[in-house]
Amino acid sequence: MTLLDQPTRIIGQVDETFSAAERVEMKALGLLDDDGNLLGIAPVPAQVERTPITSLDILNEAYDYALPSSFSRGLSVSIRAGQRILWISGTASIDDDGITVYTGDFRAQLWRTLHNISQLLHAEGATWHDVLRTSCYLRDIERDYDEFNKIRTLFFHCLGVNPVPASTGIQARLCRSDLLIEIEGFAIVADGK
Repeated sequence: MTLLDQPTRIIGQVDETFSAAERVEMKALGLLDDDGNLLGIAPVPAQVERTPITSLDILNEAYDYALPSSFSRGLSVSIRAGQRILWISGTASIDDDGITVYTGDFRAQLWRTLHNISQLLHAEGATWHDVLRTSCYLRDIERDYDEFNKIRTLFFHCLGVNPVPASTGIQARLCRSDLLIEIEGFAIVADGK
């Protein structure tokens, strides 16, 4: 089941801060309808049970901060027979010919990256609900992290991902000079997609 196949509900309206390129990718993800309504997708249960690792006596969850962030401190997962591990290589804003799309538009590149990873997960019978960890590489973390965090938070909110994956944000030189973001992921799913 792709994101587009899941039941949706309207959770808001996108505003003028979203570029035309962002809207294209949000629509491709099933998160935006023809009228500009932001859609929430019915959550899909994770295939493998996971629980957040917390120590609330010293650290709140990142999504409870005054400026919320979309990552869990850690996740605990028990691996059992009949489960598969998926490692998603660093994935960026490229099309099916390997050409960079949305050069210079960080937010649109992020939406395309999330779209590409969503399709890779789908190919293995997985969703973002199965992702346990991401490593997020930003070309300019000082400039782009706040926007990255806003979009990632909105994306997980629209999908109903809870708990959100453990994650690390890293400033890095990416493999192409026109790429602004690259994300890799780690997921566990039930065997026999």
